[in-house]
Amino acid sequence: MASVSVLLSEEQFLCSICLDVFTDPVSTPCGHSYCNTCITHYWDSNDVCLCPLCQTIFCTRPDILVNTFISEMADQFRKSKQLNKTSITNQDPAEPDEVSCDVCTETKLKAFKSCLVCLTSYCETHLEPHQRVTPLKRHKLIKPVKNLEDFICKEHDKPLELFCKTDHMCVCQICTKSDHKLHKIVSLEEAYDGKKAELGKTEAEVQQMIQERREKIQEVTHSVELSKKDADREMAYSVQVFTALISCIQRSQAELIDEIEEKQKTTEKQAEGFIKDLQQEITELKKRSSELKQLSHTEDHLHFLQNFPSTNTPPPTQVNVHKSSYVETVRTALKTLSQEMEKKLRDAELRRIQQYAVDVTLDPDTASPYLILSEDGKQVGCGTVMKNLPNNTKIFSECTRVLGKQSFSSGRFYYEVQVKGKTSWAIGVARESINRKQVILSPNQGFWTIGFINGNYYKALPVKQKVQTVGVFVDYEEGLVSFYDVEARVHLYSFTDCTFTEKLYPIVNPNPIDGGKNSAPLIISPINHTD
Repeated sequence: MASVSVLLSEEQFLCSICLDVFTDPVSTPCGHSYCNTCITHYWDSNDVCLCPLCQTIFCTRPDILVNTFISEMADQFRKSKQLNKTSITNQDPAEPDEVSCDVCTETKLKAFKSCLVCLTSYCETHLEPHQRVTPLKRHKLIKPVKNLEDFICKEHDKPLELFCKTDHMCVCQICTKSDHKLHKIVSLEEAYDGKKAELGKTEAEVQQMIQERREKIQEVTHSVELSKKDADREMAYSVQVFTALISCIQRSQAELIDEIEEKQKTTEKQAEGFIKDLQQEITELKKRSSELKQLSHTEDHLHFLQNFPSTNTPPPTQVNVHKSSYVETVRTALKTLSQEMEKKLRDAELRRIQQYAVDVTLDPDTASPYLILSEDGKQVGCGTVMKNLPNNTKIFSECTRVLGKQSFSSGRFYYEVQVKGKTSWAIGVARESINRKQVILSPNQGFWTIGFINGNYYKALPVKQKVQTVGVFVDYEEGLVSFYDVEARVHLYSFTDCTFTEKLYPIVNPNPIDGGKNSAPLIISPINHTD
């Protein structure tokens, strides 16, 4: 019997009402079989008694007989099916976070598919009718999901199996005939493929943004590290400067105290001499007083008169002890201290910015045709013959200027230029986009420079004599360009509140030789750090 059941079709053992294997099968007079419960319930719920399959109408409810053959075959088939169920490997119990079968009554097995028509999730066993029965095959099956109601149109209670590209939303079949009638409708699969391709592009863009932000984090981290190094360096120099200033104050204080004490000792020594002289005079005066007393008691007129002239009182000793005034002493000491401290502060300021020294080399590709550069790019002078250079937009064709090769777009940098022997020159920094034919050097044109021409400086500089070496310091973020007289340790001039948005380059201009008066070159000097 078991071998026969294997050869028979599974549909032969299914009740056409419940679509499951017969339970207590019975046959109608027309020869069709049903579960006893199914056919009884069917006739009870209808006014006409007929066969569900062939639609044969019975005038009176017929007697139904148990179909023992089908009963036995169904029982065998059920057992065979049960064996097959136990052999399925994907019938694991559902985990708490997995979708479970809605049909299983005891142990809830893991769902294999969810049906959008039945709104039910099935394990492989209970899904079997959907894979076999023709009406059920038309149902929409998807991967198991918990929220099946989200896959149903809330307005029409139909599966959301289409996508409206016009409104960018999922719709059902009825939606396409009403609110979305004239819209562009595609299948979910087509919409999925399109969106997935779009998602890939978006994902690439997101990854690019992530990379940009990572690079920004690295940039910020690097900036913080540089800031910390700057802070540590500034603190170290501050400690050094203030230590030197404190030492200077202590030394000046000690010298002032020594000077005051020395003056006091001189006054005391002078007073001791005066006191000694006065005491000697007192002794003599006492002796004279005794003699005068004796003379006053004599009755000898001749003796009295002969000794009277010797009693003349000696002139008084000139005693004038000078009381020292220390106001001027203290004032002079404070003035000297102030000058010394100012010198130390100027020296400390220059040494502080010299920490940011960079190695500048002049770029021959930007030099005026009249300029002559040394092979190492550290010196530049002006000639009298214009060189025949190829057409190059980088060249300063209208004036005797040249840029450095190095550019700076952040942080701080410093370089020095020797201008000794020059009667005309200009030095500073320029932005990358300057007009190479521009004659006027001004911040509005992208030039931050100072210079010397016709015996005068471009700016009102605090110098009493010609500068020999100029230091140029730039703080990009602070918008600061400062100039220094290196030998005199004097701040010359500063451009403040500048706005830098592009690369900055060192720029020097030796100016024409002016009949040989200005033939000395400008020299990029090595930084001489003062101890």
